[in-house]
Amino acid sequence: MSNDVPTDYPLSAVPHSDRKGLLSTTLVLVGFTLFTATMFAGGKLASGFTFSELLWVVLIGNLLLGIYAAILGYIAYRSGLNTLLMGRFCFGEWGSKLADMILGFTQIGWYSWGVATIAIVLIKILGLPQGWEIPLMVIFGLGFCVTAYIGYRGLEWLSRFAVPAMLIFIVISFIKGGEDLGSWGKLFELTPADPMTLAAGITVVFGTFVSGGTQATNWSRFARSGPIAIWATLGAFFVGNGLMVFTGAFGSLVYQQADVVDVMLAQGFVTLAVLMLFLNLWTTQDNTIYNFAVAGCNLLRTPNRKWVTLAGAAIGTVLAINGMYDMLIPYLILLGTFIPPIGGVIMADFWVRHKGQYPSLESVTLPAFNVQGLAAYVIASAAAYTSPWIAPLVGIVVAVVVYTVMVKLTASSTLTAEASS
Repeated sequence: MSNDVPTDYPLSAVPHSDRKGLLSTTLVLVGFTLFTATMFAGGKLASGFTFSELLWVVLIGNLLLGIYAAILGYIAYRSGLNTLLMGRFCFGEWGSKLADMILGFTQIGWYSWGVATIAIVLIKILGLPQGWEIPLMVIFGLGFCVTAYIGYRGLEWLSRFAVPAMLIFIVISFIKGGEDLGSWGKLFELTPADPMTLAAGITVVFGTFVSGGTQATNWSRFARSGPIAIWATLGAFFVGNGLMVFTGAFGSLVYQQADVVDVMLAQGFVTLAVLMLFLNLWTTQDNTIYNFAVAGCNLLRTPNRKWVTLAGAAIGTVLAINGMYDMLIPYLILLGTFIPPIGGVIMADFWVRHKGQYPSLESVTLPAFNVQGLAAYVIASAAAYTSPWIAPLVGIVVAVVVYTVMVKLTASSTLTAEASS
């Protein structure tokens, strides 16, 4: 990337001269999805299904998530824009600020959770005095944002080292787990302690990281070609996220611990556990604060991504120190219902209204509010919130259908008016 454009284009399309290949794009996206919190979803599923049912739930849930993220990833490649910039077309110049606030708040909440988590867990693992908790939060709150401050290059540099290392650690843990289990066949003999429906299980899988899938366009827009954007995104959200869900389920079944860090401690791999904790959180934390910075830049209409990154890290650290992450997590999970409709409206707007080709942001004049997009979002969010079925999927489908119908009706009304005049 050229040195004279150090901001990663927060307010404009990524030019083809700065696009990346398959390895680079995949590593950054996979690093984002290798996230500790996702394993807790797997742990929840482990008690809800037989092992064979569990495998189907993980497969279907992550395939749906991967397809959703890959569609947005392809649109990002075609346009060079991230989700928030696409939102200007379907929600309007001012209306898009709603998406900025929802997505930005979600990311700063997860950043706060990660900062607090690593401090608390390190104190437990290393037996450090409790008084170290706040200093550690400050250190990691500011330290985790370094690679995000650098930009895409920083995220890529970390992922090139961290992703292979974490995959090796997980394989080692699986091998040890198989030895402790004795026979993998024993897993198929287990019965669920707290049965769940298939729809509920898929909702857990799909909803756990759908907010991340909605914002993965921040990196898929750097893809050099459409296939790169699609395969890199599928690799992250189908394979990478699926691996995290399965790892959590496996650890819960064998060791009654969903987090692979706790599993490694139970297996006696203390050093690997500390390294896994550090790399696992860092590769997600820097992506998370990068997402916040992009949302902040769009909200404030400022290109100063680096300063917004630092401000976000400071806010997240303060929230962690004050224990806010405990109250934020349930709300952030609730937001998983309200985030997917954003992606649904964007898909419909790109393919139906703009016929697969956005006009240049620099040359187009957009309305302050796109009533059709905002109305479709509200209706889809209400449908997802009240649905007994797979809420995130319901939100996406309803958003696509409602927005498409509104656009078609408007076009028909316009043609009728022109014909009668």
